[in-house]
Amino acid sequence: MSRHAVELDRGERFGFGENWRRFLESVDEARVDDARASLRTWLRTDSLEARRFLDAGCGSGLFSLAARRLGASVVSFDYDPASVACTEELRTRFGESKALWSIGEGSVLDERFLESLGLFDVVYSWGVLHHTGALWTALDLVGRRVKPGGLLYVAIYNDQGRASRTWLAVKKAYNRLPRGLRFLVLLPSLAALWGPNFVRETLQGKPGRSWRAYAATSRGMSPWRDVVDWVGGLPFEVARPEQMFDACKAAGFTLERMTTQAGGHGCNEFVFRLTRP
Repeated sequence: MSRHAVELDRGERFGFGENWRRFLESVDEARVDDARASLRTWLRTDSLEARRFLDAGCGSGLFSLAARRLGASVVSFDYDPASVACTEELRTRFGESKALWSIGEGSVLDERFLESLGLFDVVYSWGVLHHTGALWTALDLVGRRVKPGGLLYVAIYNDQGRASRTWLAVKKAYNRLPRGLRFLVLLPSLAALWGPNFVRETLQGKPGRSWRAYAATSRGMSPWRDVVDWVGGLPFEVARPEQMFDACKAAGFTLERMTTQAGGHGCNEFVFRLTRP
């Protein structure tokens, strides 16, 4: 068995690729457009023509596809073989060129593998590095793939203190259960995550409004698949915004854009520019 398969079998790692495989059923041009709009907004550009884009931990492959639609030459990789297969399926489904979109299996903790990829104008790693078990090492290694003047776009789980420790316990419980019993953790978590919204919107006469609008407001993602990802996602690490800022500043990066969860759960997003070789 591969290391990845062993970790799944032991309940030490969540099957992200399987979750992404189910998500692919809902990927259409509208979701691709939402993902592309997200990249345009965060990277502050309408085009990635003549630029190299690294999707480190590509997941479903949706944002690799979005980068291709913006004109980039894309390299995608993931540690989970099922995620690699998802990305390859998207490339085939949407008729993208293999010459301009390379897809492979690899780890953000494998320094030699990363060096073999070269340098990039944009390194994108959204919601990935905190699932490695070695967040700060992973951040350092992917940061080294940014060419001088290039961008590092990362999203990392917000450190909520005690709440984050509670969610870690939930995730461990979920992954240790047999598949057929995981609903015992998943359904109460769904109620905790979405219940207040449903109640508030129902009282406003607009039940389920934010659930239905999720794809358009959340990078083309699926609310249900994101709940499953959140509840199951192991390994699980968190960071405070100032920790991210300090680590990247020490590596020669300047913060260009940031949004935080203001104490809530989910990812803080950062775009850094490499300003010091």
